Amino acid sequence: MDQDSTTGLTPFTIDLTFEEARRRAEVMAALGPDWDPVATLRTQEEAYALLYSGLDGEQRRTYDLLVAAGVLPREKPGRATAH
Repeated sequence: MDQDSTTGLTPFTIDLTFEEARRRAEVMAALGPDWDPVATLRTQEEAYALLYSGLDGEQRRTYDLLVAAGVLPREKPGRATAH
């Protein structure tokens, strides 16, 4: 490596492309062959709907404030939390 004559530092660079590909392959291997991303998304949506269902008036107002502030995502049509 060449030193930078103005700072006396040796530049250091690393390409993380290979490591990122390896990390992703390990994640997929850990998930296993039975992992169903569509079913996983569906259960996440069901859990989200359940979490915000049955709110009383004060809780609904707080929820609406958080949605308006961008803290929580907007409701999707058909969600249990939809008015």
